[in-house]
Parts: sequence; structure tokens; C-alpha cells
Amino acid sequence: MASDRALDQKAFDTLFLEARTYNGWQDKDVPDSLLHEIYDLMKWGPTSANCCPLRIVFVRTKEQKEKLKPLLAKGNQDKTMEAPVIALFAMDRKFFKNAPKLAPHVNVEAWYGGKDEANKETAAVNGTLQSAYFMLAARAKGIDCGPMSGADLKAVKDAFFPDLDGEVKYICSLGYGRPETLYPRAARLDFDEACKVV
Repeated sequence: MASDRALDQKAFDTLFLEARTYNGWQDKDVPDSLLHEIYDLMKWGPTSANCCPLRIVFVRTKEQKEKLKPLLAKGNQDKTMEAPVIALFAMDRKFFKNAPKLAPHVNVEAWYGGKDEANKETAAVNGTLQSAYFMLAARAKGIDCGPMSGADLKAVKDAFFPDLDGEVKYICSLGYGRPETLYPRAARLDFDEACKVV
């Protein structure tokens, strides 16, 4: 039986059942104000010790898109350049520097300061989690997403996050998708193929 807090069917469709990875985009702007709204929604998603390691660069100008283009896999270049905005998702390994603001009740720096492998793992797991929250928030705000990892991610990091101690995990085109560019939707694993209750 569903909780009385459950979302309605339209929300399920928007977030999951009808959500697709788009390969082409309408010539329709995604304003900075909407990017702020999406971020301000996604930032409330939980992370370990509220570490919030995700850092985002939104690429929207022609000049910055041209800087990004040669760093993308050839098959991703044209469709990415067509998108109004491209989000570059990076993970900050020095996330613990923000702990006095984000988690004043615990000594996060004592857990992670100088512990490179723990930093790397925590940043990767929680930053990826936050980027997934971001895509759900974008869909909730009516924006389609085109996530991809087909790029020279180290070169993307060097070009767009030169001072960051971290790495770029993937990128995501944002905008209003053109349905005619979609591939037929592929299957997913059934519960019994992917899950076990013990």
C-alpha cells in the first residue's frame, strides 16, 4: 500500500517512466535562473556527513562550447554542441574544507584530512549521488537531460576546473529534447535479475 506521501503518477512519469536520455535539442534557452532553481532543489539531497563534494560548471557560451568540443568523443560532439547548456560534474576531494559550515556537529576534517584514498572514494560516491539528484531535480523542473561519459574527462577537468583537487566523472546536456532523436527505449533488468531479499 502506497504512503499518503507518495507522489502522483505524473511525477513518476516525469522523473522515471517517461524520462529519456536525449540526443538532440530544441532551440530553446535554459536561463540561469532555472539552473539556480535546479541546484537549490538538488542541494538538499543527503550525502555522507553532508560533505557535498559536487562542483558544477555550466557551459553555455559559444566560446566555451568550442573549448569543450574537441574534448568530447567524436560521436558526442554534435549533439552536445546543440544543447543550450552542458553541465560538467566534478568531485572535490577537499570537500572537508567546507565542514565547519556543512557539518559543524562532527570533525569531518579529522576523518578525511590527509587521507587521500578515503577522500577520493567519498568524493566519487557522494558527488555521483549529487549529480543524480541534479538530474532528477532538472526533470522535476521540466528540463531534459543527456548524461554521458564519452569524453577525455581529465582534459575536461584541466580545462574547466584547473584549481580543483578532484576529477570530472561525466557531463550532462540540459535543455528541451527533440523526441525524434530518441532511440527505442531499451529493456531494464527485472527485480529478480538484479535484487535479492534476505
